[in-house]
Amino acid sequence: MLQPDYIFETSWEVCNRVGGIYAVLSTRAASMQAEHPDKVFFFGPDFGEHSDIYFKEDKSLLKGWRVKSGELKDIPIRIGRWKVPGEPMAILLKFDALWPKKDAIYAWAWDKFQVQSHAAYGDYDESCLFGYAAGMVMESLYNYLTSQPRKPRTTSLPSVCMHANEWQTAFSIFYLQDHCPQIATLFTTHATGIGRSIAGNGKPLYDYFEGYNGDQMAYELNMVSKHSVEKQAAHHADCFTTVSDITARECKQLLDQPVDIVTPNGFEPTFVPKGKAFDEKRAEARALLRKVAGEQLGGVVPENALFVCISGRQEWKNKGIDVFASALDKLAQKIYHSNQLEREVIAFVMIPYLDRAPARKGRVSAVFVPYYLDGHDPLFGKTYYDLLIGMDVTVFPSYYEPWGYTPLESCAFHVPTVTTSLAGFGAWAAQQKDQYGVVVIERNDSNFDQVAEHIADDLLRFDRLSKEDKARARKEAEAVAKKADWKHFFKYYRQAYAIALRKASERMKELKS
Repeated sequence: MLQPDYIFETSWEVCNRVGGIYAVLSTRAASMQAEHPDKVFFFGPDFGEHSDIYFKEDKSLLKGWRVKSGELKDIPIRIGRWKVPGEPMAILLKFDALWPKKDAIYAWAWDKFQVQSHAAYGDYDESCLFGYAAGMVMESLYNYLTSQPRKPRTTSLPSVCMHANEWQTAFSIFYLQDHCPQIATLFTTHATGIGRSIAGNGKPLYDYFEGYNGDQMAYELNMVSKHSVEKQAAHHADCFTTVSDITARECKQLLDQPVDIVTPNGFEPTFVPKGKAFDEKRAEARALLRKVAGEQLGGVVPENALFVCISGRQEWKNKGIDVFASALDKLAQKIYHSNQLEREVIAFVMIPYLDRAPARKGRVSAVFVPYYLDGHDPLFGKTYYDLLIGMDVTVFPSYYEPWGYTPLESCAFHVPTVTTSLAGFGAWAAQQKDQYGVVVIERNDSNFDQVAEHIADDLLRFDRLSKEDKARARKEAEAVAKKADWKHFFKYYRQAYAIALRKASERMKELKS
């Protein structure tokens, strides 16, 4: 199976924690480094001090290229290490100098790749200019790497795969295919923009799925440019991938392009403490959660309180925040009417920017945490993983969730989780044998109330489990996460690299003939 000599990978979330893609890339990095030590280069936007939370500059790296990279005088770069397991090389870049050239770049993208940028708004411009600048930097690095002395009798140039994640980096694919076609390109959509928009706008995505046309819905939902750049990247990349069978179906229907391979998201176990350190971290987290909850709710939180958590992007329907709120209400009513639960329930709603006052309905309370938990928030000053380890159970009742990193992270930290059949992870977990630690609720376009009822009952059921059964649930949650270790899932990326390299080789033969 063909494998690259070098791997370039880019995302808006390289050294920039915004959402789930940061978790995907930062945990996969260790496996990539293990197989391709210091032959892996991540490219991301440079946000100065914010980037330095995750990035450590090292001016000793790629010294030769630094000298020869004068051609990039309009694209300032910093080279260093991403501060995650594996510590891969990261190249951060600024792209401000491209703003005056925006119209010319968009005209080029239309002429060469039929990308419709005329209806652009919001973050489209900065994303596409970043992708284009990343392509320029990659071309420069490729030229440097391929100019280095090679082993005797080696006639072929080193092979390079470039992997772009999400529509925000698609212009790097277009740039390289036009300027440096030797590089094999991969494109991964972690969620189709139009599918997310259909779901987020309250339309029934699943009941009428086969009736949706992506281009038509892009016009209806004012998504023309973002849909166009994503669709053209899917059609032009040497290998097109997505993260679950659920989203693969979406890609075929809404982007008019079947994926070449599904590359599910794994997890890197080195993030999880072991043995005594795990127990200490869990005790520390529970003490802090109890303290902060007490401060926010204006009272003492009992030591035996049941800590429940939901987290993710502020997508009220797509992430199932709405059904979770309804479930808490149903839980409070069940407790009030039947006194089935003696423990107090504290629900931590860890949704960045969802800033609401804490609520206390009898023995069910909600604490809102409207921050990215990167260790620098004013409420906890801890990372998300530092707090997740202290939870009793998590709930992620997503309506639209191509994979679902949050329930996988929960399992990795031995915390039982509730998710749905509409999440890629949920659909995958339902096929595993160790299901005691993962509850997968069947969800569709019309059973909102039943899902909320199911969650309330699951929380009551979990509380009533014996000490032994709770321990079993935690063990089986861990067992599910172990099956999703990157050491098991990275094989899909090897296959994707091979597909891309074969396609690039065919392209180069055609260009030479």
